[in-house]
Amino acid sequence: MHKIQEWNPKFFTLSHVPEKYRQAVSKFFRRVLIARMAESPDLASSYHRKLKEAYHTEEKLRDPEVVRWSKEHLIRLLDEIEDSLSKTYIAGEEFSMADRLSKTAYIAGEEFSMADVMFIPVLARLALLNLEDEYINSRPNMAKYWSLVQQRPSYKKVIGRYFGGWRKYRTLAKTWCFIRLRNTLKKY
Repeated sequence: MHKIQEWNPKFFTLSHVPEKYRQAVSKFFRRVLIARMAESPDLASSYHRKLKEAYHTEEKLRDPEVVRWSKEHLIRLLDEIEDSLSKTYIAGEEFSMADRLSKTAYIAGEEFSMADVMFIPVLARLALLNLEDEYINSRPNMAKYWSLVQQRPSYKKVIGRYFGGWRKYRTLAKTWCFIRLRNTLKKY
């Protein structure tokens, strides 16, 4: 769980968003923060921290070393979990993945645990970025685990509903329409 927390998905995710979209959203975000600072001077210090963080993130994204480190950290994390899914030790004996899936189906054992809860958003992020083939499906045990997790009722209710067909792009479409509408109304 500590290794999952160590990975900062912000830089990896933003590095996979096209530059023009990332810049438009970043500019919009900064404008909203500045407008909120003017509306609520008593909260200006909090908004200023968020604004500083946004500029810091943009600066870090220009550094290829940060993006490379984020990607390498993700790959190490996925490889380690793939390895833990491929074998398990019960009473000192090693079992294959086929044997293990009949006994334990999740990262830390027979039952769904906090390790699974923390790891599923990582896989969901990869699916949302259309990187499943490169990062999930290229690891056979990870692919089995991902398909097993997607069948859980809790996954379907909380995360899965956003990944079916048009719903995957719903949030992006709403944001794009809002920005276009705001820019159009600003002209008048």
